[in-house]
Amino acid sequence: MTDLHIHHTRLTPQMRSVLERMARAGHPPLHTLSPQRARVAYDAGAGVLEVPKATLARVEDLHIPARDGHALPARLYAPSTGAGLPLLLYLHGGGFTIGSIATHDILCRELARLAGCMVVSLDYRLAPEHRFPTASNDAWDALRWLAANAESLGADPERLAVGGDSAGGTLAAVNAILARDAGLPLVLQLLIYPGCAAHQDTPSHATFARGLVLEEPAISWFFGNYVNSREEREDWRFAPLLAPDVEGVAPAWVGLAECDPLVDEGVDYADKLRLAGVPVDLEIYRGVTHEFIKMGRAIPEARKAHADAARALRLAFHLE
Repeated sequence: MTDLHIHHTRLTPQMRSVLERMARAGHPPLHTLSPQRARVAYDAGAGVLEVPKATLARVEDLHIPARDGHALPARLYAPSTGAGLPLLLYLHGGGFTIGSIATHDILCRELARLAGCMVVSLDYRLAPEHRFPTASNDAWDALRWLAANAESLGADPERLAVGGDSAGGTLAAVNAILARDAGLPLVLQLLIYPGCAAHQDTPSHATFARGLVLEEPAISWFFGNYVNSREEREDWRFAPLLAPDVEGVAPAWVGLAECDPLVDEGVDYADKLRLAGVPVDLEIYRGVTHEFIKMGRAIPEARKAHADAARALRLAFHLE
């Protein structure tokens, strides 16, 4: 029995087909490569299962200054050239080690198109060259800069949101807490299967440790590249479930994959927000795995999640 067959009855037929094709392709697991080679491999496969690339009225590359003077690459997407568009800062996934503007280009275009908003995608610095808390600091520096410079970009500074997938979802959740503490109002935090826990000790980490897109050895490799110690793992900027107080943070849309090691901690974080009085819209997409959001050509649930996330943004931005 292969690891995939362990999960056969849980997965949708389309998801099973994707996993079977991935297994037949026989590519080495990313965690067996150097970080540099893993980035190249992830980049090469990032768009294979994506929806068609949307053409937008405005796509521009820019740089955002970090606190240490480093110029962070970013890309702005907008469905129109008009001024006053609401703005979403998007933070890509990849375990703090891989991923880029390029790997999430199609997803960001789709969010801009469907939500009718400006999206700014950030190339925060990656581990292990830049360890904790560099990614978190870069994300926060970018959000503060965008809030201060929104009007010059053609965006509405009163309608700001932050979002991301996987490690980017972690960064978005942390940004929402930092924004509350700084008095910077956000209308939404868009969290797509975010990492939220300090340790991989939930039941879903055991259930889905093997046979799916994100496996336990990869999680350990990603996190080992980013955090150096138990103390850093238990810092809420890595594990927002350990944040002492989330009262008053931005409302959340949380989109999770059912067959994902991270699903339990995503549910736990949604519960933590709700207990603090934060409005939460939680969607769990059945029969799909981590990374499904970028498989819209093959996985109908990905297209549904695009539409659901965009509707959450439109509602938060008062566009409908």
